Order: sequence, then C-alpha cells, then structure tokens
Amino acid sequence: MTAIDVTIPTEHTEETNAQILSVSEDRVKGFHQYPFQFISEQSGVPFDTVVERIRAMLGAGVIRRVRQTLLANKLAEGALVAWKVPADKLEAAFEFLFKQDPFSGHVVLRSTDRVVSGSDFRLWTTLKVPQDRAIHEHCDVLKRLIGAEDYYTMQAHGIFALGVGHVRRKTMEPGERADEPATMMTTNIADLDAEEWNVLLHLKGDLTADEIGPEPWAGRAKAAGVSLEKFCEVSKRLDQKGVIGRFSTFLEHVKPSATGVRVTRFNALFHWKVPKGMEERAGGEVGRHPIMTHAYWREGGERFANVNIMGVIHGTDKDTVLAHKAAIDKDLVSEGIPVEYTNVFWGGRSEIKPSEISPIVFKEWHAKWADVAGPVI
Repeated sequence: MTAIDVTIPTEHTEETNAQILSVSEDRVKGFHQYPFQFISEQSGVPFDTVVERIRAMLGAGVIRRVRQTLLANKLAEGALVAWKVPADKLEAAFEFLFKQDPFSGHVVLRSTDRVVSGSDFRLWTTLKVPQDRAIHEHCDVLKRLIGAEDYYTMQAHGIFALGVGHVRRKTMEPGERADEPATMMTTNIADLDAEEWNVLLHLKGDLTADEIGPEPWAGRAKAAGVSLEKFCEVSKRLDQKGVIGRFSTFLEHVKPSATGVRVTRFNALFHWKVPKGMEERAGGEVGRHPIMTHAYWREGGERFANVNIMGVIHGTDKDTVLAHKAAIDKDLVSEGIPVEYTNVFWGGRSEIKPSEISPIVFKEWHAKWADVAGPVI
C-alpha cells in the first residue's frame, strides 16, 4: 500500500494541482500506455510530482476516482431516465439506485425554478444495460422496487460534448465558443471479440493509489491473463474502434473537501426544443460552447414539452450559469435555429459512479431482484 504524505497540498485550487488537473480531468483522450507521463508532459509538472499529487488528492477525496473511461454508448444500450417518485420515497429511491443498481450511473435529484413540463420527475439517472437486453426490461423492475409512479427513457441519437474539466472551465466567459460547431458522435454499438471484451473489462475499473505510477496497466494485464504488450495492443485496437473515451482524474465536484472547498455548486440540465430536422445543427452549436460538459440529441416527448437537445453545465455561481445559457440561446437564434421552448432542471443531491455493462453481472442482478415484490424501500 502506497503511503500518502499528509503534508502534500490536496486542494484543487492549489497552483500545481490546478496545473495538473487542467490536463488530467479531460485532456488525456483515448488510450495511453503511460498516461501519467502524458499528463506530466502536457502540464509541465515533473512526473514524480504528478504521481505524488494525484495520489494525495485521491487519498484526500478531492479526486474521487482515476480511471480509463469508455464510450459506453458504443458498448451498451443507454438512456437518460427520468423517474416520477412520491415525495416520501424520493430519498430512499435515490439510495437504492445509487447503492443497489450497478447499471445506474449518474443519480441526481433535480428541481425547477417554476412549474414546467416534467418538473414532477425529480429523480434522474443515466442507465446502461448489456447489448442483448432492453432498457425497459430493467426499468420495469426498478420501477417496482423503488415504488415509482412512472418513468421516461431518453436514448441519445447523437452526442456533441462529453468531458468534465471543472478546473479549466472556471475561467470561461459566457459566449466563449469554438471556431466550428461540434461534430455529432453517433451511438452505434461496436462489435467486439472475446479478447477485446476481456481486456476492456479489466481496463475500465478505478485505479488504486499503487497503480498510479509509471506502469498503471501491468497488474491489469496480469489479471486479464495476457502480457502487458498484448494488453496495450488490444487497448489501442479498442481505441481505434471508437469505444475508448479518455483517461481521467474525476474530481469530487458536489461534496466539499475536508476544508470546505467546493469544486462547483450548481449543476444545470438545459432543455431546448428546436424544429424537427435541425437537431444536428442545434446540437453542434450547443456543443461548440466549451462550458458544456455534456450535450446530446435526446427526445423528451410530450412529458418534457418535446424538447430534443439537452446539455449540462457546472458552475459555482447561478447567475453565471444562466448567463452561459443565455449566450447559447442567442447563438442558436443567430445561426437561424429557432428556440421553440427551453427550461432548466437544477441538480441537487448527486452521486456518480460508472455504469456496469457486463452481461454476467446483469444476469446475476436480475436473478436476485427480478421476482422480488416491491417496493423494497
């Protein structure tokens, strides 16, 4: 077990840590055999210091996990799910989905500043199920277990932004945007062979403090039963197939640190309705604003005023978050894309974990819960 020096600065605002995090949060794209060396090179911070600081921030809970992300929409059926749950069951439902359902990723309680279409859906989750399973099959079981009155699933037709870099976004001004619209990523499922699945399932887990160093994948290769050379070769092949996201140090961005410092205070889910046929153009305009951590083409249906573009911004000041949205609204209109309806769902309590995609785990979970009479909360 790697010992952590408690005298090492761990706040994300400390100069060297911020320098590291500005790269390590979301600038290490694809698979890297030596990701910490890459972070060192791009940040200008010596390698040993990068390793020392990331280990210390992880130990202090400032970084909640270090891992290789996957583009799970390429590997499993996925959706954003809004749940309508009675008020007296809301907290217990949140706890169940966070602690008992490995297929639910982001679990967030949301509210609106005024009554809008869908504001009675307070609990929101992301959900993945294995390729040969249906989203509704799993949601129907969860609905019974948590005592939900209703749910609505919104699959992604296109992705325009996907990357949470809180440190480097702190200084972005409303209206700041890239030179070109974002390119839409599709959600077509990739076809992987047994060797690729084996490496993928060993690649995706959180790194321990001992793995943060010069050879982070050595132990993973051993566990997968392949050489390190083969493990990296297959990982690069997975990257070429478009299923690898980024290597990332994920900050604890909701809860305060031990000294009371928060990375962010506001998590806003924006909804826009644009005319049919303009979804890809609109998503490209929303996604070109680098403040957006997520931007998707999803269909909200009648429950959510038929919105079709959704995106998330994080920030420390509510008025600034709304100023960013106003700039995006103005940008859409200036590009000839009418905004027919829009609203904001504010995030409250939030927990984030990677969604499980293993068919074996799915089968085991349903063997335990599928026939349980609900609700269990």
